Amino acid sequence: MRVRLSYGTAVSMGLIRAKLLARPTTAYLMTYYEGRCINDCKFCAQARSSRANLEMLSRVVWPAFELETVLKNFSKGNFKRICLQTIDYPNMLSDVFSLLEELSKLNVPISLSITPVPRSELEEFSTLGVDYIGVGLDAASERVYKDVKISRYSWDDMWKFFDDVLSVFGKGRAVVHLIVGLGETDKEIVETIGEVYKKGGIVSLFAFTPIKGTQMENFSPPPLERYRKIQVAHYLIKTGEAELEDFEFDEFGNLIGLPKTEVPPIAYVTQGCPWCNRPYYNERPGREPYNYPSVEMVRKRK
Repeated sequence: MRVRLSYGTAVSMGLIRAKLLARPTTAYLMTYYEGRCINDCKFCAQARSSRANLEMLSRVVWPAFELETVLKNFSKGNFKRICLQTIDYPNMLSDVFSLLEELSKLNVPISLSITPVPRSELEEFSTLGVDYIGVGLDAASERVYKDVKISRYSWDDMWKFFDDVLSVFGKGRAVVHLIVGLGETDKEIVETIGEVYKKGGIVSLFAFTPIKGTQMENFSPPPLERYRKIQVAHYLIKTGEAELEDFEFDEFGNLIGLPKTEVPPIAYVTQGCPWCNRPYYNERPGREPYNYPSVEMVRKRK
């Protein structure tokens, strides 16, 4: 059985020889499939209509290795967590269970990002080392979702799945992925962040990355200044220091007023499951990252 590894994960395991500016603290794996995803999200390299390299997800290359090789070399990476990401294809669920059965033997907590599955499958995941579930909502509003997420799962389906994850795994264990820069307004994404935390989930922010060969290859990534404002709003909502009415928006939904408070470096660090740092997932090394891999890197840049 084969599985894909993020480039940084493969380097950390010693499977590829290269230098890393920041080591991943989580081992990032992805299901292997020779074809493309059933769904056709306009921004995704794995999408049904995409012409992008099948080894790509966001700007990261994900080479494939034999599972046996990955298991043998896993300890070299000193990882604190495994994150298994999936694309949607026939028999995907069977592959996921096969992978989890082997990965659970490593005795490392596992995060699983997956399209909606029945509650019974979630309960089975929990017996195989999975303690966090990633919910790929991606779009910050139903309006944007319908435009960019050409999926067999609707906006309502995703929120129902989110509720199911919370009911099985508990508060704080459903991680909603939101991508800044898909056409949403600041108000829409701040409102959705607030809704996720109100319901008991957590948010992991990403920046839209244009990938050649996708339907959105000619779209621009979000300005860093805008992303920073969303990060601050997220931090204040997550910590309970602010609510939606504390933010000021103009008539176009742009965030123009933030509560006056000191924001610590952690607000600009990758958020999500414990030990997730996703080094340079959305940007090339040498550029200021949207999400810093560590607090120390934030302090060095300021």
